[in-house]
Amino acid sequence: MKEFKAAANELENKVILVTGAGDGIGRQAALTFAEHGATVILLGKTTSKLEKVYDTIVANNWPEPAIVPLDLQGATKKHYIDMAATIQAEFGRLDGLLHNAGHLGVLSPFEHINLDDWQKVMQINLTGAFLMTQALLPVMGKTEHASLVFTSSGVGRRGRAYWGPYSVSKFGTEGLMQLIADEYETTSIRTNCINPGATRTKMRNAAYPGEDQNSLKTPADIMPVYLYLMSDRSIGINGQSLDAQ
Repeated sequence: MKEFKAAANELENKVILVTGAGDGIGRQAALTFAEHGATVILLGKTTSKLEKVYDTIVANNWPEPAIVPLDLQGATKKHYIDMAATIQAEFGRLDGLLHNAGHLGVLSPFEHINLDDWQKVMQINLTGAFLMTQALLPVMGKTEHASLVFTSSGVGRRGRAYWGPYSVSKFGTEGLMQLIADEYETTSIRTNCINPGATRTKMRNAAYPGEDQNSLKTPADIMPVYLYLMSDRSIGINGQSLDAQ
């Protein structure tokens, strides 16, 4: 999977929603999916960043994307229901959903965890993903083969000191993925996680400010696993937590 070679039209005619599409791994995933033929729905909180991704896609003559400005911190259940209705009306289906948006929060000793920070991390990383998925599953069920992908982390498999809310939110993400994968196993929807690993992003730099960023893989370097899970060649892969590196 890490060496997956996608055909130029691997994702042709697919509609894929990417959260956190304005920056980092989400931006690269959106561009990569579009390059391989997908119509990408760009979701993020900063419209100007989404517009730059949109412009890059259009400039390359890839399928024209759509933009959904949405802040997961303040989004309500109704926002997600309305978004699902819009996607259904505009596209008639959803072939892929990549939950990439995330919030690191403050890394601190357990005793110093602030409740507001805890709730913000949980809202963005876990509750938002839960509500969005719940609203979009009926739309994803309208396509023959749909791929639901959550973003996990090494600290979501084994707890790490000082990673507090972020670590716990990623344990929750792994559990949410497993729950949906098991419940929808006999349907057309497959559900998996990707652990990107150490990647050259702003979030990684915030967590490890003294690290040499040039020693890390770029978001483009880790795209093979993302492409694999969104392609029909991953049909049958369900309930797995995969490493991109």
